[in-house]
Amino acid sequence: MLATDPALAAAATQLAQRLGLPLADPARPPPPFLLQLTPERLQLCQTGPGTPGPVCVDLASPGLSHRRKRGGGRRQSLARAVGIKGRQAPTVIDATAGLGRDAFIMADLGCQVRLIERSPLIHALLADGLRRAQADPGLAAWVGRRLQLSLGEAGAILAGLTVPAADVIYLDPMFPERSKSSLVKKELRLLRQLAGDDDDADLLLEQALAKAGERVVVKRPRLAPFLAGRPPSFSLKGKSSRFDIYLISKQP
Repeated sequence: MLATDPALAAAATQLAQRLGLPLADPARPPPPFLLQLTPERLQLCQTGPGTPGPVCVDLASPGLSHRRKRGGGRRQSLARAVGIKGRQAPTVIDATAGLGRDAFIMADLGCQVRLIERSPLIHALLADGLRRAQADPGLAAWVGRRLQLSLGEAGAILAGLTVPAADVIYLDPMFPERSKSSLVKKELRLLRQLAGDDDDADLLLEQALAKAGERVVVKRPRLAPFLAGRPPSFSLKGKSSRFDIYLISKQP
């Protein structure tokens, strides 16, 4: 943990204690990863020559702003996968929140989204990103009302919820690397090294199916096998990924 500004030293120390991280020692070589508290944001950095730039949660980034405005709105695959249509915007649990980008888009389209993240470090990045988004004039009106963040194991949290826990449970688990080309983005490389793969993804699907009110949506690489070998009700395929949609049958 490192504060880039001496004025932030106390806040960085408090955060380091909460996350169980040591404070960086300027007299020693830097560790492989640094969580940096800057005047602008909380960010994760990989150190050493040739490493990518810092990773943070920036919900007001140009990339997400472009996706919000020109990503197809309710006609885009994500919206269709979770069942957003007309004035209907389902409640969603994003059980594998990661950096929160899909959850943010769903909330922008009107959904109430609960994000669950198991990694305390990634959760801290998400909390910082949500805090800054609530201070952004273009986002403040709805981010705080539509996005709720929880820390913990999704399976344990889902087990404690009544049925239906939400209309939709959304899963985008990290899977074992299959080729070098599959990890293009720096965010995925860093998250994989820090959080590892979601080896319990098959079990999480079964738990989600038991708790969702209308459907479970699983985001997968386009050519990957079905999660748990279980065929979905239908799929929506894109260029590099697909959404597998499992509809929950209604009992008479």
